[in-house]
Amino acid sequence: MSRKNHVITFKVSDEELEKIEDKFRLAGGKSMSRFVRQMILEGMVIVFSDEKLNKLISLVGNIANNINQIAVRVNSTGNIYDEDITQIKEEMSEIWRQLNYFQSLLRKLKP
Repeated sequence: MSRKNHVITFKVSDEELEKIEDKFRLAGGKSMSRFVRQMILEGMVIVFSDEKLNKLISLVGNIANNINQIAVRVNSTGNIYDEDITQIKEEMSEIWRQLNYFQSLLRKLKP
């Protein structure tokens, strides 16, 4: 192990310090300097697209609304239509496509 002869100093707010200490405790750390050093050197920075996540959330909302509408219609008429099932299958396919995309991004993060 190389000798640690450099000091890095930076300021944090009370709220930031509290969050750092919470994460330190959750990690079961024994040395705050080791924990911070490990997070900086080995931690990951993840840039996440809110646009893609919002699209996925919207898709899930759409399918939930469609299922509710179908349930109301089935309960009142006793009929279910092929178009309804086709639409749900298409929306589910798109949701799975988006989830697979996110999963592939997460898999790339593994060392």
